[in-house]
Amino acid sequence: MTVPTSSAQKSLVTRIDSATRSLPPSEVRVARTVLADPEAAVAVSIAALAARASVSEPTVARFCKSLGFSGFREFKLALAYSIASGVPYVHGDVEPDDTVKTLAEKVIDRAMSTFSVLRDRLDPAALEQAITLISTARRLDFFGQGNSGIVAQDAQHKFFRLGFAANAYSDPHIHSMVAALTKPEDVVVVISAGGRTLDIIRSAEIARQTGAKVIAITIGGSPLARVCDLTLATDMVEDQEVYSPMTSRLSHLALIDILAVGTAIRLGPDIGRGLEKAKAAVREKRIAQPRQTQRQAVPHG
Repeated sequence: MTVPTSSAQKSLVTRIDSATRSLPPSEVRVARTVLADPEAAVAVSIAALAARASVSEPTVARFCKSLGFSGFREFKLALAYSIASGVPYVHGDVEPDDTVKTLAEKVIDRAMSTFSVLRDRLDPAALEQAITLISTARRLDFFGQGNSGIVAQDAQHKFFRLGFAANAYSDPHIHSMVAALTKPEDVVVVISAGGRTLDIIRSAEIARQTGAKVIAITIGGSPLARVCDLTLATDMVEDQEVYSPMTSRLSHLALIDILAVGTAIRLGPDIGRGLEKAKAAVREKRIAQPRQTQRQAVPHG
């Protein structure tokens, strides 16, 4: 058996937590048992883990396969590496009586954890493929709803400055019609924190039926991921009790930045000249900086 060395293994605990939103109920029981005591899960047999989760041994085996492993032994080895890697795993631990300083530190720590986990989870091959598809697209459409709709708008802003015919849509009626009108040379990027939004899934299916390439930014293995050509997985832990999601939004924004920078590099120096023209067009809308930057000395007396 090959020892897992991929950085994607480092955040397996995070992947398991995220997967509980899409796994069958019996496999969710296995996931909860593992999350309750990951160290113990590494040490026990498949029969012992099945007994602790009150499921059958085949259910544990299916759980491992759902996470992309060939079997229980490979899963345990990857879990051991995940525990040893020390990847930050921050829960939503802001308390009502926290001071502003404390809650600010916790929010910042969570953001830092998000980027650390994303860095370790990135799939370079998938990113390379996504950049290739985007670089050759006739048109780029970004679909997202709710918080993901805001991310779609950010993506549209970044890519139209690179010279693409880029648009963002958050209304389900509109993006379903746009999906139906796409062509084989178009690329659609669908963004969803949980990958279970029915309208987004349906629009992704419609776009694929036209021949357009569909890239998902969502949880790996989610219903949305399963209907797309390519998935950039962001298996982030998100506190479902928090009204304003943070970790998924930050990871999605960072991925959009990576795609934009990668695409700009792929397209070459002409992109830089186009960006300079765009900057020049908005300079006249800014108040000019004063030549004298030092404050005048105020005479005393």
